[in-house]
Amino acid sequence: MYTVLGVIARPLGMLIDLLYGFIGNYGITIIIFTLVVKLCLYPLYIKQTKSTARMAEVQPKMQALQQKYANDKETLNIKMSELYKEEKFNPMGGCLPMLIQMPIIMGLFALLRNPMRYISDDGMIFAYHEAFVWIKDLSQPDPWILPIIAGVATFLSFTMNQALNDTGTANNNQMEGMNRMMKYIFPIMILWMARSFPSGLALYWAVSQIIQIGFNIHLSSIRKKMRAESDAKKKKKK
Repeated sequence: MYTVLGVIARPLGMLIDLLYGFIGNYGITIIIFTLVVKLCLYPLYIKQTKSTARMAEVQPKMQALQQKYANDKETLNIKMSELYKEEKFNPMGGCLPMLIQMPIIMGLFALLRNPMRYISDDGMIFAYHEAFVWIKDLSQPDPWILPIIAGVATFLSFTMNQALNDTGTANNNQMEGMNRMMKYIFPIMILWMARSFPSGLALYWAVSQIIQIGFNIHLSSIRKKMRAESDAKKKKKK
C-alpha cells in the first residue's frame, strides 16, 4: 500500500522540503503547502460543479426517457446516448474529478502521517517535531483544539458541498437520509481521528477544509450564474 502511495507521496514530500527551505517553519510550511495543493485541484472543483449544474438541466429529460422506455432497456440506452450527444453532456464528468483527487488525498495522508518515510532530507526530522502556536510538537496529536477546528470546518465544508452538488431534483429517500447522516457522522469521525493523528496531518486537514469553504462560496456563485443563463435560454425558447 505504501509503495503505491509513495509514487504520489514522495513528490509531495519534495515540495514540502522545498517550501520549508524558504519558510523555515514547519507549521507555516504545511499551511502554504495545503494552499498550493488546493489551488492545483481547483480546476477539478470547477469542472465538477459545472458537470453537476448540467446534470440538473439534463435530468428531467433523462427521467422522461426512463419513464417512457421503462420496459425497453435497449432502446432506453440508445435514447440516453442520443440525449448525451445532443446536450453535449458527459455523465462521468462529475465523477472524474473525484477519482483524480482521491489518490492525491491518500498520498497526502500517508506523507503527513509519516513524513520521514517519504522525505530524504534528514534535516526535516527536526522540523517534524517543531512547535506551532499552542502545539508543542507537530509530530504528536493535539487532544482537542485542532481536532475541533478540523471537525467544525469539515461540517461547514460538507454542508456546503451537499448544497452545491444538489441536482435540484427529487432523490432517493434512502440516499437523502444517508447524506443527512454523513453530514454529522463524517465531521465527528474527523474530530475523533484527528485526536490520534500527528498534529501536522490534522493541521493540513483543518486548513484544507477552511480553504474549501472559500472555494465553495466562489463555486456557488458560478453555479448560480449557470442557472441564470439556463433559465434565460429556456425563456427565449418559449
